[in-house]
Amino acid sequence: MTGTTVILANEPAVAAVAVAGGGPGTRETDLLAADTLVDRVDAIVLSGGSAYGLAAADAIAAKLGADGRGFGMVDLPGVPKTPIVPAAILYDLANGGNKAWGEEPPYSALGRTALSNLASEFLLGRSGAGFGARAGQHRGGLGSASILTEDGMTVGALAAVNCFGSVYMPGTEAFWSWPFEIDGESGGVRPPQDYHANAEDWGEAKMNPQPGQNTTIACIATDVSLTPGQAKRVAQMALSGFSRAIRPVFAPFDGDAVFVLSTGKTALPHPEPVSIARLGELAANTLARAIARGVHEAR
Repeated sequence: MTGTTVILANEPAVAAVAVAGGGPGTRETDLLAADTLVDRVDAIVLSGGSAYGLAAADAIAAKLGADGRGFGMVDLPGVPKTPIVPAAILYDLANGGNKAWGEEPPYSALGRTALSNLASEFLLGRSGAGFGARAGQHRGGLGSASILTEDGMTVGALAAVNCFGSVYMPGTEAFWSWPFEIDGESGGVRPPQDYHANAEDWGEAKMNPQPGQNTTIACIATDVSLTPGQAKRVAQMALSGFSRAIRPVFAPFDGDAVFVLSTGKTALPHPEPVSIARLGELAANTLARAIARGVHEAR
């Protein structure tokens, strides 16, 4: 009842991260600051398993290094390059399944398996990092969504949803993120016309939460060329996608984090600040859709 997902860049990609949850579990996120030596990554890993799941990124880095990928100041004979593989994990240890793995947790093997199964098409719902996830009182899962603007900006989102909060409006089958749905991708359910939300009604959220047991981790990818600083701003804006899809969110026991990848294939439209604002808002909407779709597909 656990799994791993890897997003591999065909070429090293500019990346950033924003972390909002009070109980995060991450790898190499400090390296993504705008003022650090390395400004591009080889892959992003999302995994179940809490701290154990970070080993999936170790295995993926080892394989990429063996293939000659990675960062190096200069090429020196006999000196391997260092693959840059940031990661984030979610807590699914208490969500069922056999966790009696002793001194050999399965995440290194899961990382290698994920890397060997790269594809442009992949299963949603109970798959990858979302396989053992729970979203409030419902199954969580892996969700994806994307959008292409009229002027050629592409934004995609991939989310592993294991949240404390509920993704449904209390008393309904409608997602909180229903206004952003495209083409019925999350079931097309709408709230009653006279619906009013109660500020203290969290709906089907998890009850009696314990520290570190709830997280939604995600990756936004765009073909728009971004600097590390611009990617960071988009990541910060994308965080609002969590709050559009989950209630409550960013709690002390959540580990919510979102990565942003830029492949740099398309120039940033002008004027620059307005384009970054557009991109950040698109990232938030697309992430909200991906979260709802992950739970919808898991059901």
